[in-house]
Amino acid sequence: MSKTYYDPSDLKKFGKISEWNEELGAKFFDYYGKVFEEGHLSAREKSLIALAVAHTIQCPYCIDAYTGDGLQRGITKEEMMEALHVAGAIRGGASLVHGVQMMNKVNKLEM
Repeated sequence: MSKTYYDPSDLKKFGKISEWNEELGAKFFDYYGKVFEEGHLSAREKSLIALAVAHTIQCPYCIDAYTGDGLQRGITKEEMMEALHVAGAIRGGASLVHGVQMMNKVNKLEM
């Protein structure tokens, strides 16, 4: 069995993050809970967004959590993969659009 830096069992300990600062921990979890309540977006849609963002920020805990959450909410593997490709396209595009900044700098320095 290979070891990784991230221990999957740590995800279950997330609630303990409040132990060293209960006030801020409680505020965070209140906010987090409110964010994922049904609103203009369904809990299912929010779970799919969270999964795509989790891949973008490369959080293995979040990927685990929202893959499982998504499956429980009826999100299909095809929908998950499509969301992942959207995240990848946005991330790639964000890298490439900064190329304009580089191009502007080169053009300015070549003047």
